[in-house]
Amino acid sequence: MKLADQIEIAADRQVVWNAILDAEVLKACIPGCEELTGSVEDGFEAVVVQKVGPVKAKFKGDVEISDIVKGESLKLSGSGKGGPAGFASGSADVRLSDTDTGTLLEYDVDAKVGGKLAQLGSRIIDGFAKKLAGQFFERFQEGLEPEMDETEATEETETKKGWIKRVFST
Repeated sequence: MKLADQIEIAADRQVVWNAILDAEVLKACIPGCEELTGSVEDGFEAVVVQKVGPVKAKFKGDVEISDIVKGESLKLSGSGKGGPAGFASGSADVRLSDTDTGTLLEYDVDAKVGGKLAQLGSRIIDGFAKKLAGQFFERFQEGLEPEMDETEATEETETKKGWIKRVFST
């Protein structure tokens, strides 16, 4: 399954770059991620729980960041085994560029599954993969962009930093 999309993030490219290399940020953005340990240099080990159609599994696997062009692009790759449910693997080529209002993040995703998961059919798998990629990048965007609290939402006077920005500004 292949998917290409883009999102515009209202944050400086360097902030976006630093965030996508941070283990805590990745853990918070990966749907169903229970554990993520390691580093960019050595790779990460992950535990992710997902339900695909009627099949629910705990996947244990690896996440690797490669093809790094500092501040511009990288490749996020992951693979995991879910016991009797089968296996899943995928990668996302990520590119960053400046816009007038922040950073454009473009991504191309390629995902594969096997075992019981593959028996669910390509429509279910493709839909799930699109949903998973979309959730990851939406969470990433929401964590970096300013958000409004209740009083600011009504008065629209000032914004506070998103949760990822708060991590990097402290």
